[in-house]
Amino acid sequence: MWISSTENKKWLKESDFSNEKGSELLIGEKIGKPIFGWGCCISELCVNAIESLGNETREAVFKELFSKEGCDFSFCRVPMGANDFARSWYSYNEFEGDYEMKFFSIERDRRYIIPAIRTAQKYSEELRLFASPWSPPTWMKFPKVYNYGRLVMTDENLKAYALYMRRYVEEYLKEGIKIDQIHVQNEVVADQKFPSCLFSPNELIRFIADYLIDEIGELAEIWFGTLNAPEGYDDRHNNYLNLAMQNEKIKKNIKGASYQWAGKFGVIQAREDYPELDVINSECECGDGQNTWKYSLYSYEMLHHYLKNGARACVYWNMALDSSALSTWGWQQNSLITVRDDMIVYNPEYWLIKHFSHFVKRGAVMLSTTGDFSSNSTVFENPDGSRIAVLMNPFDFKKTVTIDNRNYMLKPRSFNSITL
Repeated sequence: MWISSTENKKWLKESDFSNEKGSELLIGEKIGKPIFGWGCCISELCVNAIESLGNETREAVFKELFSKEGCDFSFCRVPMGANDFARSWYSYNEFEGDYEMKFFSIERDRRYIIPAIRTAQKYSEELRLFASPWSPPTWMKFPKVYNYGRLVMTDENLKAYALYMRRYVEEYLKEGIKIDQIHVQNEVVADQKFPSCLFSPNELIRFIADYLIDEIGELAEIWFGTLNAPEGYDDRHNNYLNLAMQNEKIKKNIKGASYQWAGKFGVIQAREDYPELDVINSECECGDGQNTWKYSLYSYEMLHHYLKNGARACVYWNMALDSSALSTWGWQQNSLITVRDDMIVYNPEYWLIKHFSHFVKRGAVMLSTTGDFSSNSTVFENPDGSRIAVLMNPFDFKKTVTIDNRNYMLKPRSFNSITL
């Protein structure tokens, strides 16, 4: 099986073998750990776009994203409270001083997030979820706003915020939905005009080690992240993950670290220092809403980078957006699907992700590659023993790649999934 996609022709069966040998790709041993799977973030504006469709089209979208016949997504992200693609900003408890979380409520999520998860579960029985907050309740912060600021580090606040996270996991369990992982803060060094919260390294270490680990217990895994560093002098690997891992309680209990944006540099150091620690790419880079084929070629490079450096999952950001949708801070972004006038458009990055997710199954292990086309080649062995090569031809001309004595002539600027 050989499937190709170009800007103008998507998901075609190919048989264009060449008689002449091309760049030889040599495939070696297994490297790294089995992957968790592929997925996206389930945000309110994404769900709202899909909900605007008729019933049959809406079901078709979920089936295409989550069933084995489509993208087979099985590892997705959900926001704990509002992210920047919520319909409006909110937390689960805005009753100031409610340190015992008596008024904690996930009622808002019952409108958009929870129904979307349940629909996804109809098509993906293996669906696993990880959650991260963008902001604590505003009354725990200074200033008392969703955007900007930081958690006020009093003992009362820290206990309450750890309890807040536990209650979130417990309330979702009551809905029949298991949150497998808590990634403690989205972008710990982002002081942004969308929901955000700064954590210095020592603040994050204190919260996790002295409060969160004991509160969460066995309910969910705790992950260090999401890390959007290193960007500057103060937010490098040594000042965040590496420093945290010097704390024995964190080192014993933290299951992984998640990286996005500038964290693409830190993931290299994490793999070097802590190969036993799981890492994922928790969010792709978001683009500018133009959804160009050129940008999808760049996104392949990012996927390849994370996977080569040990990521056990790569999670796309926006599942679907209305054609006029903006984030709550005015940024237009890319999405897998665009909804326009009750019609759906599968965007370039949708086809890129499907070239991986449809063929490379949960539990697959990456295989090492060598050769002068290795950086455009990502090869896996599935649990059933099948080998899958996902190749990109970034050039404006045909490119022949030789694998196992077969010469594959790749179309210009194409993605290719090949069962070897």
